[in-house]
Amino acid sequence: MKILVLAWEFPPRIVGGIARHVAELYPEIVKRGHEIHLVTVEFGQAPHYEQVDGVHVHRVEVGSSHNFFHWVVNMNESMGRHGGKLLLEEGPFDLIHAHDWLVGDAAIALKHAFKIPLVATIHATEYGRYNGIHNDPQRYIHLKEVQLAHDAWRIIVCTNYMRLEVERALHAPWDKIDVVYIGIRAEKKHRDPDFDYWEFRRRFARDDEKIVYYVGRMTYEKGVAGLIQAAPRVIQAMGDRVKFIFIGGGNSDHLKRLAWDLGIWHKCFFTGFMSDDDLNKFQTVADCAVFPSLYEPFGIVALESFAARVPVVVSDTGGLPEVVRHTKTGIVTWTNNPNSLAWGILEVLRNPEYSRWLTDNAYQDLDRRFRWDRLAQQTEAVYGRVLHERSQVLWE
Repeated sequence: MKILVLAWEFPPRIVGGIARHVAELYPEIVKRGHEIHLVTVEFGQAPHYEQVDGVHVHRVEVGSSHNFFHWVVNMNESMGRHGGKLLLEEGPFDLIHAHDWLVGDAAIALKHAFKIPLVATIHATEYGRYNGIHNDPQRYIHLKEVQLAHDAWRIIVCTNYMRLEVERALHAPWDKIDVVYIGIRAEKKHRDPDFDYWEFRRRFARDDEKIVYYVGRMTYEKGVAGLIQAAPRVIQAMGDRVKFIFIGGGNSDHLKRLAWDLGIWHKCFFTGFMSDDDLNKFQTVADCAVFPSLYEPFGIVALESFAARVPVVVSDTGGLPEVVRHTKTGIVTWTNNPNSLAWGILEVLRNPEYSRWLTDNAYQDLDRRFRWDRLAQQTEAVYGRVLHERSQVLWE
């Protein structure tokens, strides 16, 4: 098979989870004998064309723009132009695969112009992020998502929860949607035997303090405020021997104010962005990872903690309860409930043997359910079904 993939982020451009998803899925599909051409956005000094793990990566220029939506229009124009050039010069192609609504216009235009079936991966929905559609920008994005879901031959989502959401929010037929989990390369979480454990740990906490951390974007939907509200209960129960570390970019001023108002500022450390190398080291010194999301289609950060052997506490929203099995591979708490979240954190901190049992189970679960080679095989099966169905119809 020869597949044209459109994705608005790809390393070294990393905005959210899509970049890591496409960067780790498609090399596995290449290993299965398929040719992948991925069109994405230029970034820094990254070359406009290169091969990455067998994937042909094409980075296109995007003209200046007045705002985000204008930038998306310009991006689709550039992707459509370059994608059409590839389809003409490197073809024939069997499939087009679009990742999320941002590249939908280009993908749909190429589908109709070249009569090539389109597969769409819907990573999240605007309806789900905001529990409904409430203003014109959200309405614009929602309609783009509905259009992409309508034009796709088949839709791939990352959890059964998202299958229900896409069916309900985007009016997509249930039997048009396939569930393929997101994976992780657990071997990437290697432990550097030479780094000074205690020296590194002391950058964040005292020797007698347990380290509880969150890593991710500082946005409303990630529920970080709920973790800060849970912190006083944990601090009191632990006799002051705990430190909360918040890792990630974005505007965190309101969260810092909340910590100050609750009187726990001295127990919180906002690191800002942290490099992958430092994060790998940090996870070896941490005692508990917490992901208190209000909306989470999947939760790849939980898998990364599994791979780093850090016990995980999550909320029971979205796909998180599918990824983290309560009392088996982690602790699942009630969404937007600081008391429940504090209970889950204390279960981990007070019971080190239980925590080790959870992390052992979680690491084994990576091999059972979240290996990229198996997930690539499932994706290939979706492609095969589309090609078979395409061969049975006349497209005029």
